[in-house]
Amino acid sequence: MKELTRAEEQVMHILWRLKSGFVKDIISEMPEPKPAYNTVSTIVRILEQKGFVKHIAYGKTHEYYPAVDKAKYSKFYLNNFLSGYFSGSFESLVSFFAKENDLDVKDMDELMKHVKDGLNKKDDE
Repeated sequence: MKELTRAEEQVMHILWRLKSGFVKDIISEMPEPKPAYNTVSTIVRILEQKGFVKHIAYGKTHEYYPAVDKAKYSKFYLNNFLSGYFSGSFESLVSFFAKENDLDVKDMDELMKHVKDGLNKKDDE
């Protein structure tokens, strides 16, 4: 899997939210100033070449849908980020986050509660 550019990621987030859509649907979900139709169409075709998007053809019109799950890409991206900036150490990431956001012990306890709840939900599945 390859890391996406900012523009590609923006399109993917829209497709993940919509589940599927035509280029005009993607553009309608973008903030102003909206990019040109050809720009978004090119990005979608690049995403298709990278294996992130597939399409259903209706004559000359194409309906696009994600070929890669958002959770799968998020895990890939986070692992790359972790290895690139924190030598693969989750502890270093959490320590950095706590220092940068001036978290106190109460905040860290609340964060740990959310982590434990998430792990317990995962175990129940």
